[in-house]
Amino acid sequence: MRCLLHKSDDEIQGLEAAGTHLKRGRRVLAFETILYEEDGPIGWLTLNRPQDGNMFTAAMCHEIRDCINAIRRETRTRVLVITGAGQKFFCLGGRKEGMEETRLYAGVLPTLEIYESIDRLQKPVIASVNGFAVGGGNVLQVVCDLTIAKESAVFRQVGPMMGSFDAGYGTWYLEDLVGKRKAKELWYLNPKITAQAALEMGLINRVVPDDRLGAETRALALEIAERGAFALASIKAAFQARHGGVGGLARVAHDLLLRQYLESEESKELGAAFAEHRQPDPEKFGR
Repeated sequence: MRCLLHKSDDEIQGLEAAGTHLKRGRRVLAFETILYEEDGPIGWLTLNRPQDGNMFTAAMCHEIRDCINAIRRETRTRVLVITGAGQKFFCLGGRKEGMEETRLYAGVLPTLEIYESIDRLQKPVIASVNGFAVGGGNVLQVVCDLTIAKESAVFRQVGPMMGSFDAGYGTWYLEDLVGKRKAKELWYLNPKITAQAALEMGLINRVVPDDRLGAETRALALEIAERGAFALASIKAAFQARHGGVGGLARVAHDLLLRQYLESEESKELGAAFAEHRQPDPEKFGR
Protein backbone atom coordinates (compact mmCIF):
# COMPACT_ATOMS: atom_id res chain seq x y z
CA MET A 1 0.00 0.00 0.00
CA ARG A 2 1.22 3.48 -0.79
CA CYS A 3 -0.26 6.96 -0.75
CA LEU A 4 -0.42 8.83 -4.07
CA LEU A 5 -0.46 12.59 -3.54
CA HIS A 6 -0.22 15.62 -5.77
CA LYS A 7 0.40 13.68 -8.97
CA SER A 8 0.78 15.60 -12.21
CA ASP A 9 -1.84 15.21 -14.95
CA ASP A 10 0.58 13.07 -16.98
CA GLU A 11 1.20 10.80 -13.99
CA ILE A 12 -2.53 10.48 -13.33
CA GLN A 13 -3.24 9.67 -16.98
CA GLY A 14 -0.57 6.98 -16.87
CA LEU A 15 -2.05 5.45 -13.74
CA GLU A 16 -5.56 5.62 -15.16
CA ALA A 17 -4.36 3.85 -18.30
CA ALA A 18 -3.04 1.10 -16.06
CA GLY A 19 -6.45 0.68 -14.46
CA THR A 20 -6.08 2.93 -11.39
CA HIS A 21 -8.96 5.41 -11.24
CA LEU A 22 -7.81 8.64 -9.62
CA LYS A 23 -9.49 11.97 -9.05
CA ARG A 24 -7.31 15.04 -9.33
CA GLY A 25 -6.69 16.78 -6.04
CA ARG A 26 -7.76 13.80 -3.92
CA ARG A 27 -5.70 11.59 -1.66
CA VAL A 28 -5.53 8.07 -3.04
CA LEU A 29 -4.15 4.83 -1.60
CA ALA A 30 -2.95 2.29 -4.15
CA PHE A 31 -3.69 -1.41 -3.77
CA GLU A 32 -3.81 -4.45 -6.05
CA THR A 33 -7.42 -5.60 -5.55
CA ILE A 34 -9.23 -2.52 -4.26
CA LEU A 35 -9.30 1.21 -4.94
CA TYR A 36 -9.37 3.85 -2.24
CA GLU A 37 -9.66 7.61 -2.43
CA GLU A 38 -10.68 10.48 -0.16
CA ASP A 39 -13.40 12.86 -1.25
CA GLY A 40 -13.50 15.56 1.44
CA PRO A 41 -14.79 13.83 4.59
CA ILE A 42 -15.78 10.70 2.63
CA GLY A 43 -13.55 7.70 1.97
CA TRP A 44 -14.51 5.57 -1.04
CA LEU A 45 -13.33 1.95 -0.93
CA THR A 46 -14.08 0.06 -4.14
CA LEU A 47 -13.78 -3.71 -4.52
CA ASN A 48 -11.90 -3.84 -7.81
CA ARG A 49 -12.21 -7.30 -9.31
CA PRO A 50 -15.21 -6.74 -11.64
CA GLN A 51 -14.05 -9.45 -14.06
CA ASP A 52 -14.69 -11.97 -11.26
CA GLY A 53 -17.78 -10.48 -9.65
CA ASN A 54 -15.65 -8.44 -7.20
CA MET A 55 -15.21 -11.68 -5.26
CA PHE A 56 -13.02 -11.75 -2.18
CA THR A 57 -9.60 -13.33 -2.36
CA ALA A 58 -7.22 -13.68 0.55
CA ALA A 59 -5.24 -10.73 -0.82
CA MET A 60 -8.38 -8.59 -1.11
CA CYS A 61 -9.48 -9.42 2.44
CA HIS A 62 -6.12 -8.30 3.79
CA GLU A 63 -6.08 -5.16 1.65
CA ILE A 64 -9.55 -4.13 2.82
CA ARG A 65 -8.46 -4.70 6.41
CA ASP A 66 -5.26 -2.70 5.93
CA CYS A 67 -7.11 0.13 4.22
CA ILE A 68 -9.74 0.39 6.97
CA ASN A 69 -7.07 0.25 9.65
CA ALA A 70 -5.29 3.16 7.95
CA ILE A 71 -8.58 5.12 7.95
CA ARG A 72 -8.99 4.29 11.63
CA ARG A 73 -5.72 6.06 12.41
CA GLU A 74 -6.63 9.41 10.80
CA THR A 75 -9.34 12.02 11.42
CA ARG A 76 -9.73 13.45 7.90
CA THR A 77 -12.26 10.80 6.90
CA ARG A 78 -15.56 10.89 8.79
CA VAL A 79 -17.58 8.39 6.73
CA LEU A 80 -16.47 5.35 4.71
CA VAL A 81 -18.34 4.09 1.65
CA ILE A 82 -17.77 0.54 0.35
CA THR A 83 -18.92 -0.30 -3.18
CA GLY A 84 -18.01 -2.52 -6.11
CA ALA A 85 -16.36 -1.69 -9.41
CA GLY A 86 -18.55 -1.81 -12.50
CA GLN A 87 -22.32 -1.73 -12.82
CA LYS A 88 -23.25 -5.38 -12.23
CA PHE A 89 -21.62 -6.70 -9.07
CA PHE A 90 -21.24 -5.40 -5.54
CA CYS A 91 -19.63 -8.67 -4.44
CA LEU A 92 -20.41 -12.33 -5.23
CA GLY A 93 -18.70 -13.76 -2.15
CA GLY A 94 -15.26 -15.30 -1.93
CA ARG A 95 -12.78 -17.47 -3.81
CA LYS A 96 -11.53 -20.36 -1.73
CA GLU A 97 -8.59 -21.23 -4.00
CA GLY A 98 -4.96 -20.33 -3.42
CA MET A 99 -4.75 -21.05 0.30
CA GLU A 100 -2.88 -23.69 2.23
CA GLU A 101 -4.31 -27.22 2.53
CA THR A 102 -5.08 -26.95 6.24
CA ARG A 103 -8.11 -26.55 8.48
CA LEU A 104 -6.29 -23.85 10.44
CA TYR A 105 -6.39 -20.10 9.75
CA ALA A 106 -4.01 -20.32 6.78
CA GLY A 107 -6.55 -22.45 4.94
CA VAL A 108 -9.57 -20.20 5.54
CA LEU A 109 -10.59 -17.17 3.49
CA PRO A 110 -9.94 -14.33 5.97
CA THR A 111 -13.25 -12.48 5.57
CA LEU A 112 -13.42 -12.01 9.34
CA GLU A 113 -10.51 -9.60 8.94
CA ILE A 114 -12.88 -7.37 6.95
CA TYR A 115 -15.86 -7.62 9.27
CA GLU A 116 -13.80 -7.05 12.41
CA SER A 117 -12.10 -3.99 10.91
CA ILE A 118 -15.49 -2.49 10.03
CA ASP A 119 -16.68 -3.11 13.60
CA ARG A 120 -13.54 -1.52 15.06
CA LEU A 121 -13.71 1.55 12.84
CA GLN A 122 -15.22 4.40 14.86
CA LYS A 123 -16.65 5.96 11.70
CA PRO A 124 -19.95 5.01 10.02
CA VAL A 125 -19.57 2.64 7.06
CA ILE A 126 -22.07 2.77 4.20
CA ALA A 127 -22.49 -0.08 1.73
CA SER A 128 -23.37 1.33 -1.68
CA VAL A 129 -24.72 -1.75 -3.43
CA ASN A 130 -24.31 -1.37 -7.18
CA GLY A 131 -25.45 -4.84 -8.26
CA PHE A 132 -25.51 -8.40 -7.00
CA ALA A 133 -24.65 -8.81 -3.29
CA VAL A 134 -24.42 -12.58 -2.89
CA GLY A 135 -22.95 -14.82 -0.19
CA GLY A 136 -20.12 -12.99 1.50
CA GLY A 137 -21.10 -9.92 -0.48
CA ASN A 138 -24.45 -9.83 1.30
CA VAL A 139 -22.74 -10.44 4.64
CA LEU A 140 -20.46 -7.48 3.88
CA GLN A 141 -23.39 -5.10 3.39
CA VAL A 142 -25.09 -6.53 6.50
CA VAL A 143 -22.01 -5.77 8.60
CA CYS A 144 -21.84 -2.18 7.33
CA ASP A 145 -23.72 0.42 9.38
CA LEU A 146 -26.07 1.50 6.58
CA THR A 147 -26.87 0.23 3.09
CA ILE A 148 -28.10 2.15 0.07
CA ALA A 149 -28.80 0.17 -3.10
CA LYS A 150 -29.79 0.79 -6.68
CA GLU A 151 -33.19 -0.49 -7.79
CA SER A 152 -31.78 -3.38 -9.83
CA ALA A 153 -29.58 -4.70 -7.00
CA VAL A 154 -30.13 -8.30 -5.87
CA PHE A 155 -29.35 -9.81 -2.46
CA ARG A 156 -28.90 -13.49 -1.66
CA GLN A 157 -27.32 -15.97 0.75
CA VAL A 158 -26.29 -19.11 -1.12
CA GLY A 159 -23.87 -20.96 1.17
CA PRO A 160 -25.90 -24.11 2.02
CA MET A 161 -26.84 -24.69 -1.65
CA MET A 162 -23.23 -24.56 -2.82
CA GLY A 163 -21.29 -26.15 0.02
CA SER A 164 -20.42 -23.22 2.29
CA PHE A 165 -21.80 -21.15 5.17
CA ASP A 166 -21.10 -18.12 7.36
CA ALA A 167 -22.08 -19.09 10.90
CA GLY A 168 -21.03 -15.87 12.61
CA TYR A 169 -21.43 -12.33 11.34
CA GLY A 170 -23.62 -13.65 8.54
CA THR A 171 -26.16 -15.10 11.00
CA TRP A 172 -26.08 -12.93 14.13
CA TYR A 173 -25.98 -9.60 12.34
CA LEU A 174 -28.59 -10.72 9.82
CA GLU A 175 -30.90 -11.70 12.68
CA ASP A 176 -30.46 -8.22 14.14
CA LEU A 177 -31.73 -6.70 10.89
CA VAL A 178 -34.61 -8.96 9.84
CA GLY A 179 -35.40 -11.12 12.87
CA LYS A 180 -34.56 -14.76 13.58
CA ARG A 181 -37.35 -16.37 11.55
CA LYS A 182 -36.62 -14.35 8.41
CA ALA A 183 -32.85 -14.78 8.83
CA LYS A 184 -33.30 -18.56 8.98
CA GLU A 185 -35.46 -18.43 5.86
CA LEU A 186 -32.77 -16.53 3.98
CA TRP A 187 -30.14 -19.06 5.00
CA TYR A 188 -32.24 -22.23 4.65
CA LEU A 189 -34.03 -21.42 1.36
CA ASN A 190 -31.57 -18.99 -0.29
CA PRO A 191 -34.13 -16.82 -2.13
CA LYS A 192 -33.17 -14.00 -4.45
CA ILE A 193 -34.23 -10.70 -2.90
CA THR A 194 -34.92 -7.56 -4.89
CA ALA A 195 -33.78 -4.21 -3.57
CA GLN A 196 -37.38 -3.20 -2.82
CA ALA A 197 -38.05 -6.43 -0.93
CA ALA A 198 -34.78 -5.98 0.98
CA LEU A 199 -35.90 -2.49 1.97
CA GLU A 200 -39.31 -3.70 3.13
CA MET A 201 -37.84 -6.45 5.34
CA GLY A 202 -35.27 -4.10 6.93
CA LEU A 203 -32.25 -5.67 5.25
CA ILE A 204 -31.19 -2.30 3.75
CA ASN A 205 -31.96 1.37 4.36
CA ARG A 206 -32.60 3.02 1.00
CA VAL A 207 -33.31 2.21 -2.64
CA VAL A 208 -32.54 4.74 -5.39
CA PRO A 209 -32.70 4.77 -9.20
CA ASP A 210 -29.75 2.99 -10.78
CA ASP A 211 -28.33 6.16 -12.31
CA ARG A 212 -28.56 8.03 -8.98
CA LEU A 213 -26.67 5.59 -6.76
CA GLY A 214 -23.36 7.46 -6.70
CA ALA A 215 -24.91 10.88 -6.13
CA GLU A 216 -27.37 9.67 -3.50
CA THR A 217 -24.64 7.75 -1.68
CA ARG A 218 -22.46 10.85 -1.59
CA ALA A 219 -25.35 13.00 -0.31
CA LEU A 220 -26.08 10.47 2.44
CA ALA A 221 -22.42 10.31 3.46
CA LEU A 222 -22.09 14.09 3.53
CA GLU A 223 -25.18 14.38 5.74
CA ILE A 224 -23.74 11.88 8.21
CA ALA A 225 -20.37 13.65 8.12
CA GLU A 226 -22.06 16.76 9.55
CA ARG A 227 -22.81 14.89 12.78
CA GLY A 228 -20.39 14.91 15.70
CA ALA A 229 -17.55 12.47 15.14
CA PHE A 230 -17.21 11.55 18.82
CA ALA A 231 -20.96 11.15 19.19
CA LEU A 232 -21.10 8.82 16.18
CA ALA A 233 -18.13 6.82 17.45
CA SER A 234 -19.83 6.40 20.84
CA ILE A 235 -23.13 5.33 19.30
CA LYS A 236 -21.44 2.84 16.98
CA ALA A 237 -19.39 1.37 19.83
CA ALA A 238 -22.55 0.95 21.91
CA PHE A 239 -24.31 -0.87 19.06
CA GLN A 240 -21.33 -3.20 18.57
CA ALA A 241 -20.64 -3.90 22.25
CA ARG A 242 -23.44 -6.48 22.53
CA HIS A 243 -21.78 -8.81 20.03
CA GLY A 244 -18.18 -7.76 20.67
CA GLY A 245 -17.69 -9.30 24.11
CA VAL A 246 -14.68 -7.92 25.95
CA GLY A 247 -13.37 -6.42 22.69
CA GLY A 248 -16.64 -4.57 22.11
CA LEU A 249 -16.70 -3.22 25.67
CA ALA A 250 -13.04 -2.22 25.38
CA ARG A 251 -13.84 -0.09 22.33
CA VAL A 252 -16.18 1.89 24.59
CA ALA A 253 -14.21 1.94 27.83
CA HIS A 254 -10.71 2.16 26.36
CA ASP A 255 -10.95 3.74 22.91
CA LEU A 256 -13.56 6.34 23.85
CA LEU A 257 -13.18 6.99 27.59
CA LEU A 258 -9.49 6.57 28.40
CA ARG A 259 -8.26 9.66 26.51
CA GLN A 260 -10.84 11.82 28.28
CA TYR A 261 -9.82 10.44 31.65
CA LEU A 262 -6.12 11.07 30.97
CA GLU A 263 -6.97 14.75 30.44
CA SER A 264 -8.96 15.03 33.69
CA GLU A 265 -7.74 16.75 36.84
CA GLU A 266 -8.01 13.42 38.68
CA SER A 267 -5.66 11.62 36.32
CA LYS A 268 -3.14 14.44 36.27
CA GLU A 269 -3.17 14.72 40.07
CA LEU A 270 -2.65 11.00 40.54
CA GLY A 271 0.22 11.03 38.03
CA ALA A 272 1.85 14.00 39.73
CA ALA A 273 1.43 12.54 43.22
CA PHE A 274 2.98 9.25 42.12
CA ALA A 275 5.95 11.02 40.55
CA GLU A 276 6.43 13.26 43.61
CA HIS A 277 6.04 10.44 46.17
CA ARG A 278 3.14 12.13 47.97
CA GLN A 279 -0.50 11.49 48.73
CA PRO A 280 -2.91 12.70 46.01
CA ASP A 281 -5.35 15.53 46.67
CA PRO A 282 -8.84 13.92 46.78
CA GLU A 283 -10.44 17.30 46.06
CA LYS A 284 -9.42 16.76 42.43
CA PHE A 285 -11.05 13.35 42.17
CA GLY A 286 -13.98 13.20 39.79
CA ARG A 287 -12.89 16.36 37.96
